[in-house]
Amino acid sequence: MPSIAELEKLCTQVRRDILRMVHAVNSGHPGGSLGCTDFFVALYFDLLKHHPQKFTMDGLGEDLFFLSNGHISPVWYSVLARSGYFPVKELSTFRKLNSRLQGHPTTHEGLPGIRIASGSLGQGLSVAIGAALAKKLNKDTNIVYTLHGDGELQEGQIWEAAMFAAAKKVDNLISTVDYNGRQIDGDVENVLPMGDLKAKWLAFGWDVLEMNGNKLQEVIETLKIARQRTGKGKPVVILMKTEMGMGVDFMVGTHKWHGTAPNDEQLVKALAQSAETLGDY
Repeated sequence: MPSIAELEKLCTQVRRDILRMVHAVNSGHPGGSLGCTDFFVALYFDLLKHHPQKFTMDGLGEDLFFLSNGHISPVWYSVLARSGYFPVKELSTFRKLNSRLQGHPTTHEGLPGIRIASGSLGQGLSVAIGAALAKKLNKDTNIVYTLHGDGELQEGQIWEAAMFAAAKKVDNLISTVDYNGRQIDGDVENVLPMGDLKAKWLAFGWDVLEMNGNKLQEVIETLKIARQRTGKGKPVVILMKTEMGMGVDFMVGTHKWHGTAPNDEQLVKALAQSAETLGDY
């Protein structure tokens, strides 16, 4: 298992990947990707029971992960590549014609690690519940994980799924909400306030945890606690506080980098803040 220092270094590399990918095509979503980097690195390199070299769509005998807020595909692609699902050099094809690395994850290109198309917000939790119930039917004791944006919780389908998961005791499910307080049009509080999210999830019958998503050690520890709480009759949700654009000083504190790529000068400035690398693609 990698050390914390090694995982921290990998977080730096993943953030560099994200910046280079969206800059190369002047398109993509760096803000949320940078904010969720610690979560993805912790999940794929420390917690997830998975088989990168033997990918199957059904995922029998391994944990599953579904990215519901599919627009943050750059961070997912980077982590998938660097954990061995496909060659790292393929990251340079991001959002290009005929690439398997579309702006929002898709399945028809056959990219290992991707089991559903996502980007139409609100659907990932429903899919994950289906996968979790299938595991129960197959007597597969592995866990299903999902990630959602806080703005995505404005979608009604999320709450229908949340009710169903609690009612049917889907307790092999761990969902995480990227609670950065920002979405494409501004702050969540200004677009459509979410109110007390912890109280909401508790009222819907879920076991609720909270964590700072930009502190790697805390992410790892909280994900382990969440796993320990599975199998007890309730689905588990983690409210993960993050900063959109984390790791690049001029990107934090604003929603403007939700879907804006850095220009040449901004890329140089951003990369200079993370000089130590594992080697760029």
